[in-house]
Amino acid sequence: MEEETQLSPFVYWAQTDATVTLRIELRNVQAPSVNLQDQSLIFSAVGHGAQGENKYGFNLKLLRTIDTEKSRYRVLDRSVEFSLIKTEVEFWPRLLEDTKKPAWLKIDFDKWTHEEDLSDEARDITDDYPGLYEQMQAEEMGWPAKKENLKKVYLMLYNLWQLVGFIYVMSVMSTRYLRDGPDSMEGTYEAVGWMMHLCLMTQFLEVLHPIVGYTKGSVFEAIVQIGGRGIIFFCLIEGEERMQTKPVIFYLFLVWSLIELVRYPYYILKIYDVELGFITWLRYTIWIPLYPLGFILEGVVILRDIPYFDETGKYSVALPNKWNFAFHFPTLLRCYLLFFFFPAMYKMMNYMYHLRIKKLGPRSWKKKFA
Repeated sequence: MEEETQLSPFVYWAQTDATVTLRIELRNVQAPSVNLQDQSLIFSAVGHGAQGENKYGFNLKLLRTIDTEKSRYRVLDRSVEFSLIKTEVEFWPRLLEDTKKPAWLKIDFDKWTHEEDLSDEARDITDDYPGLYEQMQAEEMGWPAKKENLKKVYLMLYNLWQLVGFIYVMSVMSTRYLRDGPDSMEGTYEAVGWMMHLCLMTQFLEVLHPIVGYTKGSVFEAIVQIGGRGIIFFCLIEGEERMQTKPVIFYLFLVWSLIELVRYPYYILKIYDVELGFITWLRYTIWIPLYPLGFILEGVVILRDIPYFDETGKYSVALPNKWNFAFHFPTLLRCYLLFFFFPAMYKMMNYMYHLRIKKLGPRSWKKKFA
């Protein structure tokens, strides 16, 4: 079958009397290599699987022959799917020529049907193979499946917590504004600052998620986005009480909340491979107006805070001291606004633009095999 040193992704298979379908659990697939012969399939690719970002592959020796000209495959965001056409219409007793099945090859019960199932009278696969379902279900309850389920539960609870937190922030701000109008802006931090504090504190977990393989994506981008927002809130807003009553805080919290009220529902659906077209489109479109606006509002906070930190000397280190080291925090803020503010905005916008193209771009079945 496969070389011992080669990592294999989880592969889920199903069949009808005419086709065999394979679903390879591999995200963010790069440079897939596919060699399909009459009775074998060799696959390799770099992607994010059960062992994180690695090169995965397998070699399947099929029980019967297939039509390589009519067979197809396609690369999706979270998997690679094959549709293999049998040369003879028949129901295979198993997928592989070898009776010993590798642990990473599993049955996809959702797709396992006979063609007769398309008629009015459905046919149950367990009638043909008694005990098959129980046997495969017992296999699915092994540690890899349990680990994957625990990961999904954790991600579900995390994203749900963030969603509830930002719903609370948005609801309180909206209620106060509808009741008091612009006068409510002054008390925005006092009303919802504690909840924003909790949400942003737990958001630092999003830097760890791609490191431990719980999510895909760039660790650097997560550090820039989460770390930058954390500095604005914990250092510049919580660190200076006079800034907390400014109207810009209302608008900044509003923009942050609108972004997250779209982002976290999208992530919740994605955990269970559910995709709603409108939510996906909104997730990769709403940033176009909101990200630049958020950057500008954060820049206003930095600009307004500079004279305050000049006056108080907070976060600055003056000479003389035992370290013989001086640091002037307002100067750092000025340098950021002058030299790094627009490059940072461009970097984040460019990153989101490429994600949008990748996600909303067309997908098509591929016929060519290596």
